[in-house]
Amino acid sequence: MKKILLSLTVAALALAATGSAHAQTAPAPNTKPMPKDGSRPQTEQGTGTGRVAGIIPVAEYYEGGQEAMYAFINKEIKYPLLAKRNRIQGRCIISFTLNPDGTMSGVKLVKQVGGGTGEEALRVARLLKFKNPEYPILTSLPIDFKLGVTGSNALQGQ
Repeated sequence: MKKILLSLTVAALALAATGSAHAQTAPAPNTKPMPKDGSRPQTEQGTGTGRVAGIIPVAEYYEGGQEAMYAFINKEIKYPLLAKRNRIQGRCIISFTLNPDGTMSGVKLVKQVGGGTGEEALRVARLLKFKNPEYPILTSLPIDFKLGVTGSNALQGQ
C-alpha cells in the first residue's frame, strides 16, 4: 500500500513540475516585446474603440448598417478611467435578443476585460436602436476597447 501511495505521489510531483515548467516558458498574452535598441516602449492613451473584423449579422437591422452602428458606438463610448490608467485593452461581448418590435431584451455581458469596460459596453449597447426584424434574433455584439499610441507622457494631465 505504501509503494502505491509513494508512486502516486512521485507521479503527481512529476506532473506538477512539468506543468509549472511549461507555464514559465509560455509567452504572456497581450504583451509586446521590448525594443532591442534599449529605448522605452511607447505608452498608450485611450481614444475609443477599435474596429471589429467581420460582419455582425444584427447590424443589418441598424439604420445605416454596421459602419453606422460602430460609428455611433465610437461616438458614445467613454473609455473608463481605470481601464485607461491600467492600459486595459480587449474585446467585450454583449449578448441580447433583438425582438420583432426592434427592442432589446436579455442584455447581458458575456465577456469583459476589466477596468469598467464591461459596464461601459453594456451602457452603450443599450443605447442602440434597431429596425424591426421579422422574428426574434439572439445575437452577440463585440465591442473592442483599444488604446491609441502616443508619446511617453500618456497619463499626464488626467
